[in-house]
Amino acid sequence: MKRILHNAKIYVERGTFCQALSMEDGIITHIGSNEEIMKNAGDDCEVIDCGGRTIIPGLNDSHMHLLLLGINMREVKTDDVTSIDHLIERCREFIKNNPDSAKNGIHSIGWNQDNFTGEKRMPTKEDLDKISTEIPIVLERICGHILTVNTKALEILGMTEKAPDIPGGECRVGEDGKPNGIFTESACIVANQAIPPVSEEECEAALKKAMEYAVSRGLTTVQSNDVGSAWCNRIDVFKLFRDFYEEGKALLRYTHQMCFDTPEEFKEFLLSGEREKSCYGKYSWLSVGPLKLFKDGSLGARTALVRDGYVGDRDNHGIDWTPSDSMDRYCSIAKEYGVQVVTHCIGDEASSQTIDSYEKAFVDGENKLRHSLVHCQITDQALLDRIVEKGILVQAQPIFINFDMTILEDLCGQKLASTSYNFGTLLKRGVKLSYGTDCPVEDCDPFANIYTAVTRKGLDGKPDEGFFPEQCVDVETAIDAYTAGSAYNEFKEDVKGRLKPGYMADMVILDKDIFQIDPMEIKNINPVMTIVGGETVYSTAME
Repeated sequence: MKRILHNAKIYVERGTFCQALSMEDGIITHIGSNEEIMKNAGDDCEVIDCGGRTIIPGLNDSHMHLLLLGINMREVKTDDVTSIDHLIERCREFIKNNPDSAKNGIHSIGWNQDNFTGEKRMPTKEDLDKISTEIPIVLERICGHILTVNTKALEILGMTEKAPDIPGGECRVGEDGKPNGIFTESACIVANQAIPPVSEEECEAALKKAMEYAVSRGLTTVQSNDVGSAWCNRIDVFKLFRDFYEEGKALLRYTHQMCFDTPEEFKEFLLSGEREKSCYGKYSWLSVGPLKLFKDGSLGARTALVRDGYVGDRDNHGIDWTPSDSMDRYCSIAKEYGVQVVTHCIGDEASSQTIDSYEKAFVDGENKLRHSLVHCQITDQALLDRIVEKGILVQAQPIFINFDMTILEDLCGQKLASTSYNFGTLLKRGVKLSYGTDCPVEDCDPFANIYTAVTRKGLDGKPDEGFFPEQCVDVETAIDAYTAGSAYNEFKEDVKGRLKPGYMADMVILDKDIFQIDPMEIKNINPVMTIVGGETVYSTAME
């Protein structure tokens, strides 16, 4: 069916707006003035008066974990706990109120010891035993790179007496030489096996709930790492998504970012035909995208791979999750089959070593497969220059500075902090940079993310002058990074990310004019209507 949106302020590209557009069969057909578009409205055309509201292209989160978001919505909420005692109390309350779902164990992701009042330490098995010694408990820090389990979980894993050697991760021990319940990086995958797997039915319900929330915040595409993730590695995620989309249940477009345990497993996948089965052309709702690798951990967990170590702990350089020889092999296979590689890199050494591996797999000496650094947080000037020179893509999360600005200088020092999180500089120097949230590490709300990119302030409005305010970008730049930039990251910049004829009819009608309001109010913007493929997937009353 043909649809027309008119009486609107439609963002086309920097400095260019129009009043109306028409769409048909999921594609934008015309843009122009109200008069130009309305003269072609027929009896079979649905006409929507937007009341002067602003319309921007559908927002595209370039890196998140959609299925984990849905799963996390059904688990105990721990992101706002203020102490270990508060964490214990919250989990006890959840078990009491949810006896059926908690009877086989509980899992959560969200707490952050740096936000604790008083003692800022990692919880241990002894702390979690105060919640329960009868069921396994696995509580992940907000970053997902370090977690704690209780004694029951260690019993299930067979790790009560001795810590195993886990490549790319660590099972830490206490003063008694026995595991203390703390696991890091790849060891977290092992720890999560103490919890019974989520069923396919539960995953489908979680996926539905996550999509409903995502479109309510204006997302029309997500590039999501769920395949190979610890929380769903015991179900066929490809089949789950394929069935979900084929049955017409999906509300937004989805591009897989895929993890594998070994290079050989990655190659077996490429030969299996699954990649082709889950792709439906450039206008598709479901796509198979890049290989996703992990090079290091997180800043908050002190496991990010940093060249000079951490302030006050210079011998700690973080964790090298995927050694260079293995990464070289992954990238070589990716080159052979024409697959993009995106790699989790937070520390400067992680990004440097990853670019080394990318360069070895360049096509004709160039980054034609659009290999990307996910996060790219800790950088010195030489590394920034190298990213620009080599044409490396960056998938950034500006919202991370909301918290990380409180620990960055303490962990990395003032000099390195001044050249880190330099997303504004990278954009100004022409790097193909896209925005995402790493949800549920952060909420997938794009307007909080855009607000942070534009103001370089925390959600509390501090600091007054902004955190390294020279990294601020204007609203158009931020929106372009979240739309056209994210589309470029998935090789769809010619059909997605702009409101122009021939592009996908994915767009968001806003309740406030993002181009005119006080930048401090951007984080409070709400979608009035979200449209994907020309169809309304979320709406509120337009009064």
